[in-house]
Amino acid sequence: MSNLKNKKIYLAGHKGMVGSAIYRELETSGYKNIITKGFSELDLRNQSDVLNFFEAEKPEIVIIAAAKVGGILANNTYRAEFIYDNLMIEANLIHSSYLNNVEKVVFLGSSCIYPKLAPQPLKEEYLLTDTLEFTNEPYTIAKIAGIKLCENYYRQYECNFISAMPTNLYGPNDNFNLETSHVLPALIRKFHEAKDQNKDSVTIWGTGKPLREFMYVDDLANAIVFMMENINAKDLYENGITHLNVGTGKDITISDLANMISEIVSYKGKIEYDTTKPDGTPRKLMDVSRLNSLGWKYQTELDEGIKLTYKWFVESGKIKN
Repeated sequence: MSNLKNKKIYLAGHKGMVGSAIYRELETSGYKNIITKGFSELDLRNQSDVLNFFEAEKPEIVIIAAAKVGGILANNTYRAEFIYDNLMIEANLIHSSYLNNVEKVVFLGSSCIYPKLAPQPLKEEYLLTDTLEFTNEPYTIAKIAGIKLCENYYRQYECNFISAMPTNLYGPNDNFNLETSHVLPALIRKFHEAKDQNKDSVTIWGTGKPLREFMYVDDLANAIVFMMENINAKDLYENGITHLNVGTGKDITISDLANMISEIVSYKGKIEYDTTKPDGTPRKLMDVSRLNSLGWKYQTELDEGIKLTYKWFVESGKIKN
C-alpha cells in the first residue's frame, strides 16, 4: 500500500467516542482524505444504501468503528437490537468492501468476545473455547461474527481485512447516560453529581470485586492507525491468529476504580455497594503481548486518562444530559 497518506479512508462511526478519536489520530498523523457519513445520512443497517455509498465513493481503506454499544443494563435490555444492528452494520460494510475492492479493512470488536470464565489474561486463541457471559451475549456474538467475516473474506477472497479487539475504553465523547453507559463514565457522573448535590453516599452496582482493564480512547486510536499502517491479514491468519488484542495489560478492581474517581472528582462521601445487582464477568484482562511484540504499546496511565476525561465531561456540559 504505497502512498498511504494519500489513500481515501472511510471511517464508519466517526461521531462516537472511538470514531472521533480515530479521526483525530488520522488527522494528526497526516491523513488528508478521510470520508465520513453520519447515521442520519447513511443507515449502515441498510444493505443497498451502504453498497450505493461504496460504489459512489470508492474508499481504499475502511475502518469500522460503527456499532451499537452500551453497558450491562443496555446490553441485557435491548438484546435483539444489539445483535441485529451490529450484525447488519458489520456485514454490510465488510461485504461492500469486498465488492468494491477495498485494499484494507480494520474492524473493531470488543474484549467481551471471550468466554465468561476464560483463563486470565485473555489470549487471542481463547476465542470460542467456552460459554459467553449471558448479559452481553447478543452483542458478543455479533462481534465474533465480525471477526469471522474478516477472517473468511481473507481465506476465500484474499481480502486484507483484519480485526482489533480493544479492552474497556473511556475518554472524550464517552456516553455518560446512567442507563446505557459503561462503568467508568457512569462513576464519573455519579460522583460529580453527588458532590454537586452534597450527597452522603454513592451506590455502585455489584460487589466492587470484579477486575477490569481500562484504556484511554486516544491510545486505541493510535493502535488502530498503527495496525492500518503495519499489520496485514496474512500476518494474522497464516499464523493461526484471527484478531489482535488492544489494551494496557493492567487491571483494577471496581472498588479501587471508584476510589480513584471519587478522589479525582473530589467527592468526600461514602461509597456503598448494591450486591443485589450483577457483577458481570469476574475478570477481563487482555494479554497484549502480541501487539506489543509488533511494536505498539499504550501511553496513558489510568489516573491521567480519568483526569482528562473528567475535564472534558465538565467542560462539554455533559452534566445536564
